[in-house]
Amino acid sequence: MTMIVKDPDSRIDFEFDWVAAYPGGQAVLASVWAIAPTEADGVAVAAAAHDLMQSTATLAGGVAGHVYRVTNRVTLSDGQIDERSMTVRVEER
Repeated sequence: MTMIVKDPDSRIDFEFDWVAAYPGGQAVLASVWAIAPTEADGVAVAAAAHDLMQSTATLAGGVAGHVYRVTNRVTLSDGQIDERSMTVRVEER
């Protein structure tokens, strides 16, 4: 799992590239992002988008010293469902 360090005041894009995992012509049809734990002033998805190969989320906020799990769940063109997660540690930078 990937570990990212984020400042609580930053608003930055993170993405998962799904085409490398599914080179046989699969396409991303749907993408949903989730963050755990959910808390006041915690990391939040400010915006999200996807194309046929990648999914992107703009992450904002977060409480300094807290760690969050950010998960992207996608539905592929053949109906398969997959997900990937990353850990986001929030630190004043």
